[in-house]
Amino acid sequence: MKKRPYYQCLWGELAEEKNMVFMSGPRQAGKTTLALHLGESHGDSLYFNYDRMSDKAKLAKNSSFFEEIDRRHPGNPLVILDEIHKFTDWKNYLKSVYDEYAEWFHFLITGSGRLDLLTQQGDALSGRFLRFRLLPFTLGELFALSPRGDDFADLLDELPETNASSNEAMSALLRCSGFPEPFLKNNERSYRRWAQSYHRQIVRDDLRELTAIRNLSGVETLYALMPERVCNPFSVESLTHPLRVSHKTISAWLDVFERLFLIFKIRPYSRHVTRSLVKEPKYYFFDICLAPREGARLENLVAVELLRAVWSWTDFGLGAFDLHYLRTKDGVEVDFLVTRDQKPFFMVEVKSSDTQPSAGLIKMQNMLCIPAIQLVQKPGTRRIIKNNGFKIHIIHAADWLACLR
Repeated sequence: MKKRPYYQCLWGELAEEKNMVFMSGPRQAGKTTLALHLGESHGDSLYFNYDRMSDKAKLAKNSSFFEEIDRRHPGNPLVILDEIHKFTDWKNYLKSVYDEYAEWFHFLITGSGRLDLLTQQGDALSGRFLRFRLLPFTLGELFALSPRGDDFADLLDELPETNASSNEAMSALLRCSGFPEPFLKNNERSYRRWAQSYHRQIVRDDLRELTAIRNLSGVETLYALMPERVCNPFSVESLTHPLRVSHKTISAWLDVFERLFLIFKIRPYSRHVTRSLVKEPKYYFFDICLAPREGARLENLVAVELLRAVWSWTDFGLGAFDLHYLRTKDGVEVDFLVTRDQKPFFMVEVKSSDTQPSAGLIKMQNMLCIPAIQLVQKPGTRRIIKNNGFKIHIIHAADWLACLR
């Protein structure tokens, strides 16, 4: 489990196409551990961590220190550069390294959300790397050995078999989140200790280090208010008065939360829908246990599962996938819509226990003419409802999500 074969397969696919790959994701999602496993399986490799004083000294003395790799296997050695974005001139350094050595080495660049934040600034590395994002454990990753091929029939046309192991894994995710440390311990008390330290460190340390935000108290208050708003359309305007800051300021803080992989946003989908939709996005946590209510936590779990899938399918080259939600001003709504190349692909509704198809799912399926799935928390649920020539799959969430490879 710790070697994460799903992401190893994704890395292998990308590394064949480009000799420099960026791996980003939330803090403590397992990037360093995965990178070390990739190095072990690659053959000749070198691991460099800019947080280590001895490695800093290597770079200062010789910018091409990796040439010293003892080659014993055919093929290009793998150079893993961890936290290199903390080096002052890291972009120009990687540009020069790629331009001179890409033919002779593979490079894996790893870092937290800060790596994503900094790659948005400037284009020194444009066209020189591919990237993928490693997330905390999800059911789709745990029960798949690799990203899927281009055939989605098992996901959208068939009902998967009941999987007792996936139900146990989903229960652990809902109790302890998918971050490797608390998930593998599978202990709620350990999760609470981990979460208290984890979120305080990111909000205080990373924000202070990477941004010019001075109102740290206001940022912490906003973050504390997020759990009660998870899964719902988010109105920035409603928070300007209690936080005593402008709409622009709150939006900027939310953007930083996203770039640090604390939260992620899904927007309403409007194309091909005749009635106008609400405009507010929804926000979800990568740490799903921050969602305070049982129903919201299940929806947050599904959101992370779908996000991991659309990111991986896109990185794997299956198309341009994205995640949205549907909600009209007259109250018709569906929790999630996955698009492929900007066209509706399939819809997902999440219910704690209701095994009857939701009215919103039926109406939106009639409008968009795409597959529809309703996920419920009740184990053993497996049924198909016919809807004017279409099908709605109603199934236990763990069984279906385990097929979301």
